[in-house]
Amino acid sequence: MIQPQLQLLCLLLSAHVSKARRSERGASSVEWVVITALLVAIAAGAGLLIKDKITNKASSIDLGK
Repeated sequence: MIQPQLQLLCLLLSAHVSKARRSERGASSVEWVVITALLVAIAAGAGLLIKDKITNKASSIDLGK
């Protein structure tokens, strides 16, 4: 026979697992917009940095004119 404390623990654990399964936690729309905006800003910054490096390197090439 199961001890009452162990039975209570199993019941609480089962309730917790059941609640976690039906819980709809996750990022809200506002969070997704902020995350997307940050990623776009990082990508734009990286693109500008690469463009500047390429432009500087291309302008330093001697074309012999």
